Amino acid sequence: MLKISSYAIVDTADSIHRARRHAREPEILQWALVLGLCSLLIFAVLAFGAVDEWSTFVFEAGAAVLFLVWAGKQVVSRQVKLSKNPLHLPALLFFGLILAQLALRKSAYGYVTEYEALQYISYGVVLLIGAECVKEEEARKVFAFVMIFFGVGYAFFALVQELTANGKIFWVHSPHFHGGSIYGSYVNHDHYAGLMEMLVPLPFVVSMGHLLRGGQRVLVAFCAVLMASTIFLSGSRGGMLAFVLEMVLFAALTLGKRRSPRIALGSTAICVFILALLIFLGKGQVLGRLGDLSPGIRLNISKDSLRMFSQRPIWGWGLGTFPTVYPSFRSFYTNLFVNEAHNDYAQLLVETGLLGFALMLWFVISLYRHGLPTSRRWEFKWDGAVSFAALLGCTGILFHSFVDFNLQIPANAAMFYMLCGLAASGPLAELSKSPRSGAIGNEGIGSRRTLSDNGESLAGRRN
Repeated sequence: MLKISSYAIVDTADSIHRARRHAREPEILQWALVLGLCSLLIFAVLAFGAVDEWSTFVFEAGAAVLFLVWAGKQVVSRQVKLSKNPLHLPALLFFGLILAQLALRKSAYGYVTEYEALQYISYGVVLLIGAECVKEEEARKVFAFVMIFFGVGYAFFALVQELTANGKIFWVHSPHFHGGSIYGSYVNHDHYAGLMEMLVPLPFVVSMGHLLRGGQRVLVAFCAVLMASTIFLSGSRGGMLAFVLEMVLFAALTLGKRRSPRIALGSTAICVFILALLIFLGKGQVLGRLGDLSPGIRLNISKDSLRMFSQRPIWGWGLGTFPTVYPSFRSFYTNLFVNEAHNDYAQLLVETGLLGFALMLWFVISLYRHGLPTSRRWEFKWDGAVSFAALLGCTGILFHSFVDFNLQIPANAAMFYMLCGLAASGPLAELSKSPRSGAIGNEGIGSRRTLSDNGESLAGRRN
């Protein structure tokens, strides 16, 4: 009897050990996805925006690896969980539109459209991983700190490189195209500003809330000041206006909802400090660029784009074909190669027609419809703070896209889709109201779960 009992105990211990090991495997893969996604985004930025062929290939290969790891996690956990993110359907239909352009030969240059389709698949993977794997409190906290530390480090590097400029990126790399304004690892200063527009709301929102205290909050606020200052120091007029819009939206969504005067004072103090730093470093000349806004060549390109659209209003000319088709419609003389429309909306209308433009509107409306409610809980929850900051960052880049082509740069486009996934995956707050939300066991990253986290797991099971 004792011998049988002994064997029974050993068997039970082995079973518990195996169960715990199987429970840890999905958690390890979850952390690998979160950190791998951060690494991929950082690589794309440092690799000159991932615009060169080699960097584009590495970015796409990295996205493919992330997708395989995510699929492996579903296999290990023995259940396929996909949250009801409202952005998945319009993004998937847009990919279907690209395939239709290729299958029906609606593209003016099929090879380029195929190339752009591969990039779009990578953006879709980033959106998927962000929405599915960076949605719990601990995961969002880690993501926020990684992006904040990278953002302030990158901003400091860009500032030092500007002060010791020798016309080369990283002091060693000569860009292929001359005539631009180098800032950070970007040939075009507007694209650096576009990246910072998306990153700076993270430290700003965190420093304004109650997630950190004392010295930590001051340090994160300093990160926000330094990152925001480089937007102005880069000389990007679109970036300056986009940052101001982000601050106005922040004030509109917070100060009008019974928030304490501390937020107003803190926001004002940060803005005044940024202004003082700019005047000290640039002697006011940087702000003077705001007075140089003139229509210039961009208005002519936009007018030409409307004529291009009128020729193929439904299907468009094919994704990525703008630089190929535009020379036949150009209405002015220039010895420069116009590779983009300098207006992402006009270029989208030209390349994908009314069908693609309608899907984009659906995507953006869904983003704000599901993202705006997260402003109600940003002060005390990491999921709310990251969602709110992501929404502010998306607003800045969407505004900047009226006068530039940030979303044609793979690094910035990937960051944008990542933030969209975070902003719209805020059903944590909504599903926490479900009476069944407390019935789900611990899953995902970490062993401590809030009521809203369990609500998200419930959404995955209902799918």
